[in-house]
Amino acid sequence: MVNITVKPTTKRGGLQGILAAPASKSYTQRMLIAAALSEGLGKIVNPLLSEDTQATLRAITAFGAQVHQQNKEKDYWAIQGTNKLKVADNLIDVGESGATLRFMIPIAALVSGQSSFLLSDSLERRPIEPLLSSLRMLNIEAYSKQVGNQRVIVVEGNGLAGGKTSLPGDVSSQFISGLMFACPMAKADTDIQITTPLESKDYVKMTQKVLAQHNIEVQISNDYQHIHIPGRQVFRQVDCKVPGDFSSAAFLLAAIAITNSNVKINNLDYRMVQGDKAILEVLKQMGVNMKVDDCSIEVQGAEELLHAVDIDAKNIPDLVPICAVLACYADGESKIFNAQRLRFKESDRLATVHAELTKMGASISMDESSLTIKGPCKLYGATINPHNDHRIAMSCTVAALRAEGETIVENAECVRKSYPSFYTDLSSVGAEIVGGKLVR
Repeated sequence: MVNITVKPTTKRGGLQGILAAPASKSYTQRMLIAAALSEGLGKIVNPLLSEDTQATLRAITAFGAQVHQQNKEKDYWAIQGTNKLKVADNLIDVGESGATLRFMIPIAALVSGQSSFLLSDSLERRPIEPLLSSLRMLNIEAYSKQVGNQRVIVVEGNGLAGGKTSLPGDVSSQFISGLMFACPMAKADTDIQITTPLESKDYVKMTQKVLAQHNIEVQISNDYQHIHIPGRQVFRQVDCKVPGDFSSAAFLLAAIAITNSNVKINNLDYRMVQGDKAILEVLKQMGVNMKVDDCSIEVQGAEELLHAVDIDAKNIPDLVPICAVLACYADGESKIFNAQRLRFKESDRLATVHAELTKMGASISMDESSLTIKGPCKLYGATINPHNDHRIAMSCTVAALRAEGETIVENAECVRKSYPSFYTDLSSVGAEIVGGKLVR
């Protein structure tokens, strides 16, 4: 376990410099899967190397794709895909990547034979039954079972015939993306009925965009209640470039905002489909000055207190932890609502945000679906337990930059799930972070 110590940023001028946003985890995973389903060799330029993307790499190679180049010193991966998938020889370890699991389960239905996915402790707590149920409606046997002291998901693949199925839209958009990857290769068309209002729409749009790059058609109704996927489509191999990640950059943007700093972040294209670029609107409402160009954002932190805001988290659940931190440094009461899905992330994020920010002195209350923060809060250094949740570790690190006294973040290596260079990036613009090989 790696512990790091975060010291408050007290020097005049705060953080200063230029950073490059990390590559998008969500795009990297989707591009890997689309490349794996395409015949021939394709390049993925500027991929993110993280624990979750490595889980996706393991999964696609288990089904027959080949990775010819995976080297963090290089700026691309070469993927030899195949439209003739093979049965995985062994239990597929998807680590703690919920997206990998939910994307690959429907793909396992395409092969002839049994595929099994290992569930980590955190994945056991996250919903999966709605996806398995939707596959059973398509005549695919998919179920969970106990094997010794391990829980696994078993898919009895025999090719997808197409047909009609349904899914809730308010549990995980990843269920829908998983079907969108697999159903184009079904023998006939597939119709998916979304039975409850779809949340995190932009992640479904992201999947549709990546599929379109590979010559795959997916028709989504304007109200997002119905998806039609023509069958017998063929994935076309193409070279793709992974854009920068607004989900990860949100932590950098917040750090700049609360420390009255001036930092430019490159590799952020506001035109790309990414729901979490909503962080820019949140910061704008809170009074933060920004200059947004085609591929960069320059932030001038506020000299005065931020403005309190109310935030609907329905489509931006991953932003909730860092928005709660911003609200601690805002003048007035902020409420983050429609956040019930955070109960089923890497941790119960509503509970962990509440617990860890309370340790630091925040005036924060919680109910089943919301957080209310009464700012400004006088935060103090504390020992933070991120509950093995990367977004909690990064959020509390940002909070510590303006807290009084030093903060220790335990198990800081959990940031490798999505943003392995988080601590080194913050250090490079002047944050005082010590301890642990993550910042050497």
